[in-house]
Amino acid sequence: MPSRKDSSAPSEAATGSNQAEAELASFIAKFEPSVAELILASRAELRRILPAANELVYDNYNFFVIGYCSSERASDCIVSIAAAANGVGLSFYYGASLPDPLRILEGSGKQNRFIRIPSVGKLREAAVVELIHTAAAHGKTKLPNTGQGHLVIKSISAKQRPRRSTKSAA
Repeated sequence: MPSRKDSSAPSEAATGSNQAEAELASFIAKFEPSVAELILASRAELRRILPAANELVYDNYNFFVIGYCSSERASDCIVSIAAAANGVGLSFYYGASLPDPLRILEGSGKQNRFIRIPSVGKLREAAVVELIHTAAAHGKTKLPNTGQGHLVIKSISAKQRPRRSTKSAA
């Protein structure tokens, strides 16, 4: 499989195809099995919640990210699965501007907020589902009411932090 280095444009074959799914599977396979399973379960749950969203994939230096977006622009991202060797989170791209009466969002940046995802059950909690729908409603570009989004491999960094724990077994 050809590698791309920090490409901002998806390859012709990597947009919405079996090759894109295979490439995505190879990114996820870099993780410990328990983290990989959580990424896959989280992806399935977000696909259920946001079926019309496009999935934009970034295998970056710090994180592996699957963004759920109303277009193919990162700025139209609603939420993202963000995974590293130490776990999985749900990032709200414009989380700082969302109403969060239960204070479940973490972080203090000017824009982004997140929720740690210890299990897929977290994504099924009513408060989290409501926040996801609120984030979608607050987006500049609205999701279509029908249809299914597609998978786009946006970038792959040549250098990456380890996707598996580096703790020694001592």
